[in-house]
Amino acid sequence: MIQVILVEDHNVVRNGIRLLLDTDSDINIAFEAAQGKQVLDYLNSGGYADMILTDINMPEMDGISLLKEVKRTHPTVKILMLSMHDHELYIQKAFQKGASGYLLKSVSTNELIFAIKHINNGGKYLGTELTMNLLERKPLTGRSFVEKEELKVEFSIREAEVLQLIAEGMTNLEMADKLFVSKRTIEGYRQAMIEKSGVRNTAALIRYALLNGILKSSS
Repeated sequence: MIQVILVEDHNVVRNGIRLLLDTDSDINIAFEAAQGKQVLDYLNSGGYADMILTDINMPEMDGISLLKEVKRTHPTVKILMLSMHDHELYIQKAFQKGASGYLLKSVSTNELIFAIKHINNGGKYLGTELTMNLLERKPLTGRSFVEKEELKVEFSIREAEVLQLIAEGMTNLEMADKLFVSKRTIEGYRQAMIEKSGVRNTAALIRYALLNGILKSSS
């Protein structure tokens, strides 16, 4: 039986995924967590898992940070990312840091179960919807998206999320309400990204992000 750790900070979503996985007799949810640190505590205290099924955006420790730490301390545990983000940057980073698979949360039950079993048998898996999106988004150039040269400037998952909202025209207050943080926190993310990228203002930051593939062009 495949022992799976399920990591998702929204209780309703986590319960829904558990119900889906409980339909397959080959899969057992060994442990559930709302954020990455709980998973590390479980593994470090002797808990066992074949695989971790984790969201990317979570409080305290996001999915990418959890991925890096698990691969460092428990390298035999496989990790499958389950996310709402379909941007190439997130997918690229996940596989570069050691993920065995990446799925969108819109995935069907059958594909989710297939991916878990395929990864458990030693394979890697990119969701069907993601594969089609990537093929339609860019012409084939002979280079895989995972071979793309890594950006010199690295934004965090939350910074990239704020950047996308800025590009959509949201104000600091609107972003703060959407992300459940303070207006001051949003301003801090914006300033941090400006400093990281070496640009002078928000308009130049958006241009930088578009040129480097961090943002999707609306055209």
